[in-house]
Amino acid sequence: MILIRSFLYLVVFLPWTLTVAIVGLPFLITRQGALGIIRFWSRGITFLARWIINVRFEIRGQENLPDGPCIVAAQHQSAFETYILFLPFKYPVFILKESLQWIPLVGWYIKRGGLITINRSAGANAMRHILKGADAAISKGETVLIFPEGTRTAPGQRRDYKPGIVALYNHCQAPLIPMALNSGLVWGKTRLTKLPGTIVFEFLPAIPAGLKREEFLAELRVRLETASAALPLPDGFPTPEGPQTDQNMGLP
Repeated sequence: MILIRSFLYLVVFLPWTLTVAIVGLPFLITRQGALGIIRFWSRGITFLARWIINVRFEIRGQENLPDGPCIVAAQHQSAFETYILFLPFKYPVFILKESLQWIPLVGWYIKRGGLITINRSAGANAMRHILKGADAAISKGETVLIFPEGTRTAPGQRRDYKPGIVALYNHCQAPLIPMALNSGLVWGKTRLTKLPGTIVFEFLPAIPAGLKREEFLAELRVRLETASAALPLPDGFPTPEGPQTDQNMGLP
């Protein structure tokens, strides 16, 4: 039944995405219009997830978000957060790899909605580009979002944080807010099967300014991993004794 529901979700997701992307093309004239279409699409995703595969969505810790600009350092466990992180913020600016903006239709919305591109072959110039873009966003009161690991990482796995998160922490005059999540357990990193349960985005208190590089990285990791481990498991799963990965949970 879970596999059938997951397949049905995919069958509905694809035409939903294509229809919204095509109908919304005139709104790409302005950033406000593009963001409106993206949010409409994202809310549709949460609706489809809830009613087809019984995946619920919850945001916690919004009281930790400042009234002004900030940097959000989010875990990245699945595609779900890339769809939904447009909802909590009025003007989100994502730091993402350059190639995403060239995806037909979808990439146009990502670029118009707010994007700082990463050219991983550009070396030091890439870092200067990121910091310049972050400064511009923060000066306008916007929210900069970055995935510190740089790619989707399954729960329980560890990757080194990329240099960009340290550069943003040291350079930008804005609070850095960690965001923990559990989407990898429910949605999965790449798998088709979606498990019933609640996906939670939890915004944590800002990391204090002025920490040294290793202190900052250790603090960020401890906060994210501790908070993520405390978030809900998919429905029907017993509370485990060890760290959670797709492998030790027996997931496909």
